[in-house]
Amino acid sequence: MSEVSRRKFIKSAGMAAGFTIVSSHVLGKSLGYTAPSDKLNIAGIGVGGVGRRNLTNMNTENIVALCDVDWKYAAKTFNDYPKAQRFKDWRVMFDEIGKSIDGVMVATPDHTHAGVAAHAITLGKHAYVQKPLTHSVYESRLLTKLAEKHQVATQMGNQGNSFAWCRQIAEWIQSGVIGEVTEVHSWTNRPIWPQGLKNPKEAMTVPDQLDWDLFIGPAENRPYNSVYTPWNWRGWWDFGTGALGDMACHIMDPIYWALDLKYPIKVNGSSTLSNLYSPPHAQLVKYTFPARERKGNVNMPEVDVYWYDGGLMPERPEEMPEGKMMGNADGGLLFIGSKGKLVCDCFGMNPTLLPVSRMEDFVEPEQIYPRVELATDIWKSNAHEQEWVRASKESPKNRTEASSHFGFSGPFNEMVVMGVLAVRLQGLHRDLLWDGENMRFTNISDSDKISIVTVDDFVVTDGHPRFNRKSEEFNAKAMAEEWIKHTYHNGFTLPDMPA
Repeated sequence: MSEVSRRKFIKSAGMAAGFTIVSSHVLGKSLGYTAPSDKLNIAGIGVGGVGRRNLTNMNTENIVALCDVDWKYAAKTFNDYPKAQRFKDWRVMFDEIGKSIDGVMVATPDHTHAGVAAHAITLGKHAYVQKPLTHSVYESRLLTKLAEKHQVATQMGNQGNSFAWCRQIAEWIQSGVIGEVTEVHSWTNRPIWPQGLKNPKEAMTVPDQLDWDLFIGPAENRPYNSVYTPWNWRGWWDFGTGALGDMACHIMDPIYWALDLKYPIKVNGSSTLSNLYSPPHAQLVKYTFPARERKGNVNMPEVDVYWYDGGLMPERPEEMPEGKMMGNADGGLLFIGSKGKLVCDCFGMNPTLLPVSRMEDFVEPEQIYPRVELATDIWKSNAHEQEWVRASKESPKNRTEASSHFGFSGPFNEMVVMGVLAVRLQGLHRDLLWDGENMRFTNISDSDKISIVTVDDFVVTDGHPRFNRKSEEFNAKAMAEEWIKHTYHNGFTLPDMPA
């Protein structure tokens, strides 16, 4: 609706009703979007950790509801918004006040991201979901398709995506500064929480403030133990995705953007000792992507992308100045091209050509990707959240999507959690060939078996070590299918996959 016709509509509506003025909020809602002058009604789901910071960056809007399974952990956020209604179960929240909610911020543990976000989207709610977007490949595909079907505004919480560095690296790569890229290495210092853990045997009393059943959600039931929550859930496969899920959505973002990637064609994982329950202390994943169409001034040949965590690092390039750290304390990237190399810090910050002498007369390529307003200091700016707020207020037909909308971050997250599959299936001792369109491995047979450690105890008796390490054998295809598309338990469900 043009501004002229909009004014005419308001004027005629007011005359017909005898000086009744139709508010911009009501008018906007009737057209399927919220007028920019109005405020969104936002519900925060999972607000005890990073969700609190996300909500702070959204507090230009109305924070109308707060939902968390642990009210002690969430207490600071409750104090931030004393007028917001409080819930422990997001399903109850939608039943009771769903009609008054415009959008949701989801920062729950990984295993519940998809269930909350998918149901919100089917109700027409805009969705901001923390990284990793989902716990599994199937869930990522589902959110991508649901967002497209319901035409809601979406954003994954990889905040570096809204800043200039991803765009800058994409412009350098696509202008041909280092030629055709055939190899990329990415790494992080994570985990900074316990991993490689044994399955706890003892049960503890559930704290009064925690609804343990709601924390478990769609995962398999187990007795409460303080090693699971708060925060340490990242170190358990059933609830988190380890260091890879925590940091790859930040660190690998410039790779996915610059090289125009989608689905890998094969993956291979290795790690320190892995078990059935907890991610390993350190892991290495190799993804292979097929050749893509030319982008900008450069061809996009087949490329190998490597991931390292837990202190593992790629081989140091000989062009790297002696005594200088590759990347920064959180991680970094190394692109290897036919005409040179590029190294940068976490989030793509501080990109530098190698050898460093190339930077002396380097001229920045033309900017082809628009920059986001407010995107300055990544730790202080609210740019990423406000990009989602802006998109949520725009009509679907005329919307400029937030840069990490699910059409981008859904396939990207599929790649990230493919690394989890590679590590968990490393006992097959092979490259795993991947059919991305159909979400299946093509070289795991019905009869393939995989041995996985289930018990790993160690004691010293009279000065002598005593090891008790046991493994169980599983059907590899059945395990792979379960990890690609989780079985949901305890009455929790997902909407159907759109056609």
